[in-house]
Amino acid sequence: MRAAGRAVRARLRDRTAASDPGLLRLTAGLRTVGAIALTLAVLSLLGADVHLLVAGAMAAMVATFAIREKQLGAQAVTLALGLPVALASVSLGAVLNTRFVVFGDAFFVVLIFCAVYGRRFGDRGTALGLIGFQVYFLSLFVGATVSALPALCGAIALAFCSSALMRFAVVPATPTGVLLRLRLAFRARLAQLVSAQLDLLDAGADDMDKALRAVREGTARLHETAMMIQGRLEEGTADEAAARLVQRRIADAEIAAERLGLLLLTARSAERADTLTLHLPGAPAPSVSGPAVPDEAGATLRRDLQALHALVLRAGSGDTGTGLAHVRNRLLGYRDEENLPPASAAVQDVFRGIGESARAVLGLRIALDGPQDESDDTPATARSREELDAEDAAIDGGGEEAAQEEETGLRRPTTRAAVQVAVGSSLAIVGGELLSTQRWYWAVLTCWIVFLNTASTGEILVKGYRRLLGTVFGVVAGIVLAGLVGRHTWTAFALVLVLIFAMFYVAPLSYTLMSFFVTAMLGLLYTLLHTYSLDVLVLRIEETALGAACGVVAAALVLPVRTDRRTNELLGTVLERLAEVTEAAVGQLSGGPADELLDKARDLDQALADLRAATQPLIHPVTPLRTRRHTARYVVALLETCAYHARTLAATAELLPTHPSIAADPRLRGAAGRTVRNIGTIAARVADEHAGVRVETGPSIASLLGSDAGTPRYGRITDRVLRHLERLDEAVVGLARPLDVPVAAPQG
Repeated sequence: MRAAGRAVRARLRDRTAASDPGLLRLTAGLRTVGAIALTLAVLSLLGADVHLLVAGAMAAMVATFAIREKQLGAQAVTLALGLPVALASVSLGAVLNTRFVVFGDAFFVVLIFCAVYGRRFGDRGTALGLIGFQVYFLSLFVGATVSALPALCGAIALAFCSSALMRFAVVPATPTGVLLRLRLAFRARLAQLVSAQLDLLDAGADDMDKALRAVREGTARLHETAMMIQGRLEEGTADEAAARLVQRRIADAEIAAERLGLLLLTARSAERADTLTLHLPGAPAPSVSGPAVPDEAGATLRRDLQALHALVLRAGSGDTGTGLAHVRNRLLGYRDEENLPPASAAVQDVFRGIGESARAVLGLRIALDGPQDESDDTPATARSREELDAEDAAIDGGGEEAAQEEETGLRRPTTRAAVQVAVGSSLAIVGGELLSTQRWYWAVLTCWIVFLNTASTGEILVKGYRRLLGTVFGVVAGIVLAGLVGRHTWTAFALVLVLIFAMFYVAPLSYTLMSFFVTAMLGLLYTLLHTYSLDVLVLRIEETALGAACGVVAAALVLPVRTDRRTNELLGTVLERLAEVTEAAVGQLSGGPADELLDKARDLDQALADLRAATQPLIHPVTPLRTRRHTARYVVALLETCAYHARTLAATAELLPTHPSIAADPRLRGAAGRTVRNIGTIAARVADEHAGVRVETGPSIASLLGSDAGTPRYGRITDRVLRHLERLDEAVVGLARPLDVPVAAPQG
């Protein structure tokens, strides 16, 4: 019974870690709800009226979610600076909007400009601007007056203290702790991906598309977690060498898992599987060669995938013993040619992929948990340990990052956005006053929000649409909840806490759902303030629509950044990063000097993530241009394919100094030169559609190297390097057609 209970708890922990990497959403929700609940409890004991309760709750929410720094010391400084900003903002709001209304409106616009402009100063500037704006909005929402200022300031100060208590004592989140939880999430998601790959092995012809979709989603989720870990390494590790070690082991595991999925797909297919299939949403599965991998090899493969799944799950649990060692040794043995079961070449490649994945899991465990018991090691396991130890010893602290050139004046994104939101807010104030002289600020709030974390007109349009959609459904929910709650104050506050937790928990997943919970919560707050009516909630929809429209108009007419221009700029950055990674990896594989290849690869991944986010307006379901939507998806999928091959080449090149089966080959530089030139050609065409350039085609890279089928698997250049170079070359040429880049006819 005790063992069964531990197993259930372990499964629950893994599922929670996989669904919420780092428990970041859970932490944010609990911290915010706790701060609000503590503020309400103290204020109720002091006999505060409902207006102060609402103000305290809103201030606690703002003080909690506005702080985004990762180090606790920096968070404390920002929170301490935020309190005087909040007190000044609420005081000005009370004075100006009761005695000098016109000046109050003008100051609101100036405050909005400063709040958005403050984003150029990093997380602290963003937080202080957000606190100033939201607390000024709070003063309008509760109808702050000069006579009520002392009590209101006291409630806000209490809210900040409650937020600090929850942040630093009750629900702390240290960089080291967050990184540890992210590593657990990576392990859980890796296990989920292996489970999806096992389903792919067993899927029949009718279920292949569903199984492939699960593998594709699992691969994307694993990559997302790897990128989250990358963003926390600097603060969460003791030194640069430790950060680079974790970075390499995470990259190894991610690459091995993605490669295993591709090898499985190839083994199940009647033809060679294209890497693009793993990255293009909706791409059909290739035709299968049979119901599953046949005969005894299929049963062995199924058993070993299940063993790999168990090995991944137990890699971070501290479990040891002969059973785990036996599984690990058997899987690592597949890295030796003589241990492969008799099967087709494609199926044997899957066994090799399992062996490489087991090696990656072993590397993760050594890097994260320290030295392991080696008493049960087989020769194959000992060889893997020696390779990992040699790689670890070769890791140094890395070099300094090059400073990036920053735009100035109105070309700087924060300045441009500040001007746009100031103009949009001015329009929203005028239009909002025409709709309602009491609640015009809802239009301003919407205009402000649609500009947050957006960089093009298309992004603002999509965000405004999502906010309006969530608001409409939230109004319906607000009507129902307000009718159920009636005048029961504490029931309403309890529901407010539930809705706030839900708002923070779903915010990174769905902006529409977040807007839904916000609007439903506001319906309850109006009930508490005795200002609830159907007309008020309908007015909320009207003000939201007006604010979104004002934001779109300002973005389209004032210093506009068209979606095409934004995506082209980011596409150029992705291509530049891709060329850098490819050239550096090929250079090192050719015998050139060592470079920071994994850093370059992660820069490529980040640039690709930015491009993927910027293309959302192009691929959104409401986009009327279907052909354009398909093209955007296809281009991003092709770039993800290129990034996978470049990332793998970079990881392989970093093994050169320590891996006995990989040696430099000077011929690579010339053979891969065409690929690098083609990337530059496509980038030039993206930057200038009139550029007279053409993509080169010609013989395969293998033929340029003089490679033949009889080359030993572990020769001067491994088959894997050749395959990745060829697939990268094919994917780069494939980019030419959707981007309208002419392709030169092959010579000879």
